[in-house]
Amino acid sequence: GAFIASSASTNESYLLEEDEVAASYAKDEKILNAGTFTIHKQDHTLGNLLRMQLLRDSRVRFAGYQMPHPLEHRCLVKVQTTGRTPSPIEAMKAAIEDLEKEFEEIDRGFREQVEDFAAAQRD
Repeated sequence: GAFIASSASTNESYLLEEDEVAASYAKDEKILNAGTFTIHKQDHTLGNLLRMQLLRDSRVRFAGYQMPHPLEHRCLVKVQTTGRTPSPIEAMKAAIEDLEKEFEEIDRGFREQVEDFAAAQRD
């Protein structure tokens, strides 16, 4: 069979255009304390990370994500909080800050292990 390759560059799937925003937010008009974040040029990796981190917050009633279509490089993250505070935006900010701290800890631990390994190799 014939193989048809996409004419789109691989970079287009994850690099933002100059005028493209990384994310946007739309408040849900039907459900209280809820909204949807559209995160451009991201996939299941970030969507699932954010969903899991949001669900760790007892003030978050619902968090889920979806990829609208495999050829669309955007992720929709839906959030509903238990009350007016935090708002979905505040809950998302807290989730991102917590993930940044976790990644910094992982990075620090990894670098320490690499240094320890390199030192052991020299001995």
